[in-house]
Amino acid sequence: MDTLRPGAAEIESRKLMRVIRWVGALLVLLAVIIAAAWAFGAVWFDGPFGTGNRIAAALLAITFVVVLLFVRPFWRKVGAVALLFGGVLIWWLTLKPSNDGNWQPDVAQLAWADINGDEFTFYNVRNCDYRTDTDYTPHWETRTVRLSQITGIDLAIDYWGSPWIAHPIVSFQFADAPPLCFSIETRKTVGQTYSTIGGLYRQFALIYLVADERDVIRLRTNYRHEDIYLYHLTASPNRARERFLEYIHSLNALRTQPRWYNAITTNCTTSIRSQHPSKERIPWDWRILLNGKGDELLYKDGALVTGGLPFAELKAQSLIDDRAKRADKSPDFSQLIRVGLPPILKPEVAQ
Repeated sequence: MDTLRPGAAEIESRKLMRVIRWVGALLVLLAVIIAAAWAFGAVWFDGPFGTGNRIAAALLAITFVVVLLFVRPFWRKVGAVALLFGGVLIWWLTLKPSNDGNWQPDVAQLAWADINGDEFTFYNVRNCDYRTDTDYTPHWETRTVRLSQITGIDLAIDYWGSPWIAHPIVSFQFADAPPLCFSIETRKTVGQTYSTIGGLYRQFALIYLVADERDVIRLRTNYRHEDIYLYHLTASPNRARERFLEYIHSLNALRTQPRWYNAITTNCTTSIRSQHPSKERIPWDWRILLNGKGDELLYKDGALVTGGLPFAELKAQSLIDDRAKRADKSPDFSQLIRVGLPPILKPEVAQ
């Protein structure tokens, strides 16, 4: 009879298999709960029922709870949740963005560029006249710049809340024209306010704002009272022109193929990375999502002009809030906010 008893090794193997099955089931259950939570949010934010979205989302949540508590056995429960989740996902993927909408005045116009050899003519460049951050007169301008006159790129990083999350604004520098800024943002309709959770769904269209620095930077420093750090990038003029063309491609593509904003996959930082050719993208890093630390990443990679300063000193020197407030409406705003930044060698410009 002793020969029929399992040995110690077999007993341990059975215990291990039970643990593996238990952990596996726990992971599947966690995935099921996440899927149910996502589906609830999709109906809550993006449902077609208007004010009835909350009721529909609540009914869906009750259905998920009933399935999780009462359906047996385990894999039938998982299958039922997957079926509900799949139905919501298929519907959600049919939602399409549009360039038509009752847009807020600051995003009412969609910028685009007309290319004629070396000349790029931008339409709907924003240059608002601000009295407060919510009281302003929109101005949309037409500007022409030359690709050959690009000398470099500056990067403004705007902190509007947490030190972990920021908003990058890319400013192209020209030898014969004022800087031109690109700010990738949410395009909100009248009455909408930004929501981080809503940004995970299909609440906002994506917009590439092209703007004057006295608009897009001064708005944040002087009227919203946010902190902006301005850095020179080490990109050569030729590389800066390549980056400029990438922005033009993305800008003009949005005119015919609108896209959804997404707080994780298609935001103000990941959109910059994704528009680079795949072989030129920086390796994925957690600071791409927690982009308030993005300047640390750029410093580490040698992408910032440092003047030999350690990062902490460079960042302190790059805070432009006081300079922007003193410069305010000065026509020399762009020059004045750069006073004290580490100098860069003046690049040669193509003739």
